[in-house]
Amino acid sequence: MPIKNTGSNTVSLESYGIKNAKIKYQLSPKQLHDISIEKGLGVEVSSGALAVNTGEFTGRSPKDRFIVKDNITKDLVWWGDVNIPFETDKFDKLYNKVVYYLSNKEVFVRDCYACADPNYRLNLRVINEYPWSNQFAYNMFLRPTKEEIKRFKPEWTVINAPGFIANPDEDGTRQHNFAILNFTKKIALVGGTGYTGEIKKGIFSALNFILPVFKDTLPMHCSANVGKEGDTAIFFGLSGTGKTTLSTDANRSLIGDDEHGWTNDNNIFNFEGGCYAKVVNLTRNKEPEIYDAIKKGAILENVVLKDHAEVDFADTSITQNTRVSYPIHFIENIQVPSVGFNPKNIFFLTADAFGVIPPISKLTPSQAAYHFISGYTAKVAGTEAGVVEPQPSFSACFGAPFMPLHPAKYAEMLSKKMIEAKVNVWLVNTGWTGGPYGIGKRIELKYTRAMINAVLNGDLGLYNYDDYHIHSVFGVAQPRICPGVPTSVLSPRQTWNDDGAYYTMAFKLTNAFRKNFKKFEAHCNEEIRRGGPQRYAF
Repeated sequence: MPIKNTGSNTVSLESYGIKNAKIKYQLSPKQLHDISIEKGLGVEVSSGALAVNTGEFTGRSPKDRFIVKDNITKDLVWWGDVNIPFETDKFDKLYNKVVYYLSNKEVFVRDCYACADPNYRLNLRVINEYPWSNQFAYNMFLRPTKEEIKRFKPEWTVINAPGFIANPDEDGTRQHNFAILNFTKKIALVGGTGYTGEIKKGIFSALNFILPVFKDTLPMHCSANVGKEGDTAIFFGLSGTGKTTLSTDANRSLIGDDEHGWTNDNNIFNFEGGCYAKVVNLTRNKEPEIYDAIKKGAILENVVLKDHAEVDFADTSITQNTRVSYPIHFIENIQVPSVGFNPKNIFFLTADAFGVIPPISKLTPSQAAYHFISGYTAKVAGTEAGVVEPQPSFSACFGAPFMPLHPAKYAEMLSKKMIEAKVNVWLVNTGWTGGPYGIGKRIELKYTRAMINAVLNGDLGLYNYDDYHIHSVFGVAQPRICPGVPTSVLSPRQTWNDDGAYYTMAFKLTNAFRKNFKKFEAHCNEEIRRGGPQRYAF
């Protein structure tokens, strides 16, 4: 059972440089919920959940995420626009400013951990300026028992000060907010932003360095579930591709919805103890598990309320990125502990707005590595200012903003594990069919679910010519038949009824793949390079 928190001042923050603070240690979710309301930092909605506004920032700020360049990181991190270097002395000066800022204040401290597999456990101490930020840490990280707290020794520290404003000219930041990882001092320093995702993703980014470099374990931005026979399925996908929806299955237990590790023993473990889900246009019919998890203990971010404190999930006047966090046990059908074995299938989800990628296809190991590095999905008109037609969007390893190493490192690890575990990898298009966005239509969810179920049930046959057709442009193997899915749906070319238009669009997308992949080619072996589309447009 999780510890029953008393709020007693049983820790000191003097060693961190935070002096004379009024420390609220290991408070319960109810205590933090009540304090947030008492301080006017949040309101209780009709379902009992706490609603807060994160302020200026309602999402991550990738250009303000830094990694300290030191003896540990200088030769290993893939420096550039994603991993921006920060000077050690600048970090020390900024750190001293932040802890001075937190001194003499009321601060909320939580000891918790990441990684459900005890062999990879990372003990954390999270120090927050705001009570609801500390409640978020309770929801999202794993919760030690009362006995574990007695002997708890934190390894990494998260210091979170949303009210601290940096001075870029003095502090070396780009603007007044920042999220900085220091691997030598094992600190994640977050300031100037109330967006709680920076706390979660800071530790995720740290593990994406620690696990492959020191533990020979593959970190993954994915969801995972397990069947009644113990077979584990993994779902990679960027926002809007259906990762959470498709991994939430009444017939399978959820391991986790966002961040996992894959060990040399072929185990899959959740990094987290909770879920952080988007709630825009949420309904009980579409997402019953998430909808019902929004109760006392959950935290809603940047939602708009109607009369009687009811949430208007369709109102995006604050942000499109409305969110809820809750402990994973708010979902009924979960795996306890959050560890799976025997991974059998991996799904790469893409919402292809060009309408040319097959709704499901099987990948070879080299194709899997190539598509993993590419991390393709598409933006459609209206999702961002200036987007008037479908645009390809690539995020390496389906999570580039959180990957400190070169994407080829993660891809090579995945390819190796795939081969050793004899895992099947599938590319699933949850996007458009019958034409691109604006002409075709979104593939029906019932068909996508039927295809996923056919894979999990072993109904798609062997990898041979009788059961599969090799796509003439992308080179992937699309099944000829699938239970519960019309045969015509399985072939994107047939749904277009215009071969010339279809191939023109397909070649347009393959050229985008090649252009994106150029920045990775020098770091990839020949096997990975051969996994991409082989035909060229003229």
